[in-house]
Amino acid sequence: MKIYDELVARGLIAQVTDEKEIRELVDNGKAVFYIGFDPTADSLHVGHFMALCLMKRLQMAGNRPIALLGGGTGMIGDPSGRSDMRQMMTPETIQHNCDCFKRQMSRFIDFSDDKALMVNNAEWLMDLNYIEFIREIGPHFSVNQMLRAECYKQRMEKGLSFLEFNYMLMQSYDFYELFQRYNCNMQFGGDDQWSNMLGGTDLIRRKLHKDAYAMTINLLLNSEGKKMGKTQSGAVWLDPDKTTPFEFYQYWRNIGDADVLKCLRMLTFLPIEQIDEMDQWEGSQLNQAKEILAYELTGLVHGEEEAKKAEAGAKALFTGGGDAAHMPTTELAEEDFEEGAIDLITLLVKAELAGTRSEARRSIEQGGVSIDGEKIGDIRYQVKKESIGTDGILLKRGKKNFKKICVQ
Repeated sequence: MKIYDELVARGLIAQVTDEKEIRELVDNGKAVFYIGFDPTADSLHVGHFMALCLMKRLQMAGNRPIALLGGGTGMIGDPSGRSDMRQMMTPETIQHNCDCFKRQMSRFIDFSDDKALMVNNAEWLMDLNYIEFIREIGPHFSVNQMLRAECYKQRMEKGLSFLEFNYMLMQSYDFYELFQRYNCNMQFGGDDQWSNMLGGTDLIRRKLHKDAYAMTINLLLNSEGKKMGKTQSGAVWLDPDKTTPFEFYQYWRNIGDADVLKCLRMLTFLPIEQIDEMDQWEGSQLNQAKEILAYELTGLVHGEEEAKKAEAGAKALFTGGGDAAHMPTTELAEEDFEEGAIDLITLLVKAELAGTRSEARRSIEQGGVSIDGEKIGDIRYQVKKESIGTDGILLKRGKKNFKKICVQ
């Protein structure tokens, strides 16, 4: 199966501008394509993960990826998928975030020997002369068409700032610059970026009278797109200091039954034929499919060794087997105890299983807290230091949030 047909079989392609030409380019390793990453945080998250997997997949087929860091566009902020304006970041913060992105991307993309490029659009955007830019680029954009774009529609009711309104022009100009500098002939992105991507292809065709193409990929978990990469405690990051390999594993292990095969197709590098055989799986077999998904993706992001540890920790927690040493752990110091004990509410907050004391109190009252499998409903419950012992205890809130509690 050629790479374009594989992308279709994996459910990755949402829209393309010129299917015949795009198929020809990617199947023959002639695509020089870019995907943009605005540095809105100091770590990539699972929302970026799909794009990285696509870049890796296409690079393996001989195509050349360009990872575009949005050092310039990050100064404005993409309005797509937003109900309000993004918080403005300082240039120092943006640069720090770009540096963090570079380190993480290198786990997925081979940048050696010019097999891929990493470029920052601050190179051309930060020094633009506004009058020259508007005269050169502005005539090629219809305000009427821009206002019909999906990325702006949802912002119109609450108010769209002129700052954000410029974003489509900035992204389009990125493609224009990459085409001229690096012969970049294709732009990839999520299907929520379609309007912005068309702006770039049209700009190249109108100004340079040359062909450029755009392809959007289906957003993962379309039925729950806004929840992608979110857990009770926040976003799922690729940085192990923000989301541990065990927590990353558990995120994918707990994915919904309806989404597990979709994720296996879109994100893993398992043969499509092997995944297709799982279509008939149900019941406990679906749990096995989730374990395969979690193991494969944890291995991709954190390495094989960390995937094995996470798998062992999960088995220790849920099946009574495996190695409990690799569970997420909170260590208590001597000063955390008062007269040899710590109250359960304080412990839940300390273990980051509850954000506030009132949240912890509600969970206890509602019967959602247990220690070593025993439910605790008393908000005044005290956990004695001696009861934690040398092996620790398992503190659990709800069905999927837990920590091993130990004493230093």
